[in-house]
This record gives sequence, structure tokens and C-alpha cells, in this order.
Amino acid sequence: MSLQSLRTGVRESREPALYELDAIRLDGRSVAIALSVRQAEDGVWRGRLEFTEPDLTAQRATAEIFCGRSEDDLWQSVRALGQHHLRDLYRSLL
Repeated sequence: MSLQSLRTGVRESREPALYELDAIRLDGRSVAIALSVRQAEDGVWRGRLEFTEPDLTAQRATAEIFCGRSEDDLWQSVRALGQHHLRDLYRSLL
């Protein structure tokens, strides 16, 4: 039985890509934010936010609350969020 080789080269759009966003400040703490983006089987682009606090080991993430017909559409939704909305999303996960 042979082993499958590791994939190299261009990433498939169905595999999530992780993008770092600007951190937010919450009660004097810095919270790192990343956006996980993938293209679903139905062709729709979907994304979720992942929050990480350096002092905590647990990572918190939203469901795939962002979607768009194109990756650019998805990013427009993300860019439209203000810092206060990001803080509220993080608080909702605590």
C-alpha cells in the first residue's frame, strides 16, 4: 500500500485559507483576529472569524457567518464591520 504524497503548489479554494486581521482591544487586552475563508461545494464563498487571546489557550470562533458569490463579496462584508461589531461578536462567544 502506497502513501499519498503531500499537496504542494496552489491551494484548492475548498480548503480554508486563514487571513490575519487587525487585533481589537477589549478591557485592556489585545485579541487577535483571523478570518478563515473557503469556497463551499455550492460555489458560495464562506468565512468565519477566529479570536485568540495570548493569555488564554482556548480559541473562540464564530460559525460561517460571512458569505458571498465571490471572494470579493465576502471581503466587503468583513470590511463593513466596525471595531465595535468585532468586539460584540467576541463578547458573544465568551
